[in-house]
Amino acid sequence: MSTAQLDRVAPVPGPVADPAPGGLLWRVRALRHTSPGRLQLLLTALLVFGVLTGLVAGLTAASARAGTDDLGDRAQPLLVEAETIYSALADADTTAAQAFLAGGLEPAELTRRYEGDLDRATTALMSAARRTPPEGPAAEAIRALSSGIPRYAALVASARANNRQGLPVGASYLSTASQLSRDSLQPQAQVLFRSARDEVDEGYGGARSSWWSALLVILLVALLGTLLVTQVHLSRSTRRTFNVPLLVATAVTLALTLTTAVVLAGQRSHLTDAARDGSAPVALLAEARIYALRERGDDALTLVARQGPPEPGKDPYEVNSRELTRRLDQAGRGAAGPARTAVESAARNRRDWENAHKRIRALDESGRYDEAVKLAVGEPTTRTFTALTGDLGRALEDRKAAFTREIDAAGRGLGLLTVLGPLLALAVCALAATGLRARLEEYR
Repeated sequence: MSTAQLDRVAPVPGPVADPAPGGLLWRVRALRHTSPGRLQLLLTALLVFGVLTGLVAGLTAASARAGTDDLGDRAQPLLVEAETIYSALADADTTAAQAFLAGGLEPAELTRRYEGDLDRATTALMSAARRTPPEGPAAEAIRALSSGIPRYAALVASARANNRQGLPVGASYLSTASQLSRDSLQPQAQVLFRSARDEVDEGYGGARSSWWSALLVILLVALLGTLLVTQVHLSRSTRRTFNVPLLVATAVTLALTLTTAVVLAGQRSHLTDAARDGSAPVALLAEARIYALRERGDDALTLVARQGPPEPGKDPYEVNSRELTRRLDQAGRGAAGPARTAVESAARNRRDWENAHKRIRALDESGRYDEAVKLAVGEPTTRTFTALTGDLGRALEDRKAAFTREIDAAGRGLGLLTVLGPLLALAVCALAATGLRARLEEYR
């Protein structure tokens, strides 16, 4: 064979070198070959799993509690405040149009209602600003609302002043104010509302702490498995059936597992109920009330403009009416108890309001404008519409209360588990050390 051929022959691999004497792997390997060494390895595994289980149990409970508290103390209140801003602006727009239709000096009741709406919107806006991060769509919406509401109020004030003097330009001011509200302020309030609703949805995921919970389950299984392996090994090697400290450690681990399962399962169940019976219907009913308010505002603005019926397919009233009908149907299917009763009453009052709207439109289209205005701002129509929004408000308050109850229930036990989990895990470590130390001393 030539030298070149010898060079091309692959070298034969030599034996794999053992870990260097004195290294960690060498010491572990050495421990595996002696009975006390195996006990030391099992004790180390029990202590490591015990400490990690206690640490993760505390972190899981703390994370779940923080997420649950955030839902109840920040995310859901922000959703309610956003709805308050949205509905207050819609109601202010509607009330301003109603007061304008009355002509001359506005009725004192409507004036108080309009001013109360702006006060509610401003107060809720300041509160929402404290709960909102300084950057993002929600913060931008708050800044736009903060500068837009004073401009809207100034335009309405000009409209009222001109209307008292009988000047036609008042209608133009009111139309501009309403356009500002509908094209800028209410869309910004809707951005804030949707952002708050998204935060609530994300908050449920954070409150469930799924990653921490999964890691805790893995560690509990590992700890229980190591305890069982240790006891089987001791039973076979020492001919003693039971090791009392390890038996107690196993019982404590099972108690920790059961307590964790009960607390976290209860929390998740209440979070599910809070979402189904609280947050979801709150958002739905809030939107229904907003669309109802916009309906009446559309009715009043059509009369203020004196331009006759809108073009077919371009009537904003029809759009709001479809959305309101859809949300009332959804709310009716999912509601129960007082909320269901209130939604059913709202549906009946809605039908009465629709009949009144049709009569108003019919009078206006037939040239009987003064009669249409009288019917629009009259006591029967106002009472019917107030009953509709009042029913929606009662259903909304009932669902807010349901959310609060479920969130409070979801938080029960989490604080205790934050402390109890690490303590029980430390007890397991102490019992494991006690049980194996006695066996290790027999080899000395």
